[in-house]
Amino acid sequence: MSPAENTADLLVTGKYLYLQDKDKTIIKDGGVAILGDTIVETGNNSDLTAKYPRAEHLASEQGLILPGLINTHTHAAMTCFRGLADDLPLMQWLQEYIFPLEAKLTGDMVYQATLLSLAEMIKSGTTSFCDMYLFAMDVARAAQESGMRAWIGEVIYDFPSPNYGAVTDGLQYIEELFTRYKNHPLITITVDPHAVYTCSPDLLQNLKKIADKHDALYIIHLAENEAEVKKSRERYGASPVMLLEGLGILDRRVVADHCVMLSAAEIVLLAQRGVGVAHCPESNMKLASGIAPVPDMLAAGLSVGLGTDGSASNNNEDMFGEMNSTAKLHKAGALDPTVMPAETVLEMATLQGARVLGAENAIGSLEPGKKADLIVLDMNQPHLTPLFNIPSHVVYAARGTDVIHSVINGTIVMRNRQLTTLDEKAIIDSMMRMAEQVKM
Repeated sequence: MSPAENTADLLVTGKYLYLQDKDKTIIKDGGVAILGDTIVETGNNSDLTAKYPRAEHLASEQGLILPGLINTHTHAAMTCFRGLADDLPLMQWLQEYIFPLEAKLTGDMVYQATLLSLAEMIKSGTTSFCDMYLFAMDVARAAQESGMRAWIGEVIYDFPSPNYGAVTDGLQYIEELFTRYKNHPLITITVDPHAVYTCSPDLLQNLKKIADKHDALYIIHLAENEAEVKKSRERYGASPVMLLEGLGILDRRVVADHCVMLSAAEIVLLAQRGVGVAHCPESNMKLASGIAPVPDMLAAGLSVGLGTDGSASNNNEDMFGEMNSTAKLHKAGALDPTVMPAETVLEMATLQGARVLGAENAIGSLEPGKKADLIVLDMNQPHLTPLFNIPSHVVYAARGTDVIHSVINGTIVMRNRQLTTLDEKAIIDSMMRMAEQVKM
């Protein structure tokens, strides 16, 4: 046995390989060689097969291999509220329905609901997600079982939480999260103030100090709709963005979710500060929050990823749907079909999302030395035939159900549409029982 035969333990091959590298390289009949959790080589299928004959071979004759999709903003456990409070304005939806429903939650309910969300995410091509919710340790427990890559934080408010109670206990809970998941290979802890309208300036600053101490991301809903901006101006004499700027919070570790209501000057400021943005077009449309100025953000140099938001304000976790909506929404908003081309949108769902999370050196493209997070689509289907342009097909024609295989950190978590780390039937059965507990 030659030394070369021991340098890969998994080989994923298909008809097309889209690297999402700086050259947007496409390899016909391509493959990815993986050792442990890391990509060791990409190239031609036949060459890799000859070089690594002892590697497990996950072959898809008509497959398209892509980097795994990155969901930069969600509330995974809100799958248990799917469809319970639809067709309402944001503040009414949140204050009259979601907060009262969340008061009923327990850690086990969050754990079970998160498992359902993770099953949905894996089956629709997501390999990494950034979660802001309650009972974060139970979210992390579910994520660990699934094998997904996750950024997880406990949402903090000025008022008592159904999980930790008083704010002071919430701060201690965050510290416990950092201790428990320090140096975890797949789970990264974040600091998550809910928003400027639910957190005082002092709390916003105290949470930033905790984030800075741990060199962690600081994740916050920001400028999500007109009512939020108006309330901030009335209370503080400043917009949400300018309030955070005045408090000295904005920097490269901040991830701002939504950012629908931004001025031109605020876009420039966020770019200067290195803030990342999570764009959630379907949630923004459903709650009638507006259309975020994403083309202007990208033009200013902001890193913008895509997020589904939670299933109570979107109703699904399918990032293919999010890509499709992103491209079409901004064309309609600008009355310009050249705005948000498919290649840009696909990058937002992969490499740009990785940049938002500070992980572009590890994930977001398929290159040697990066973590082995990838998906395979079955292209041998009527709605994907013929194929002339891969990014266009992915954004405008493909669906989450077209994903047949998923590899995260070098582990096959879905093979031929079958989850390997989660019991899908048991999860669905559990959620059907839980539905009786969460009904209003």
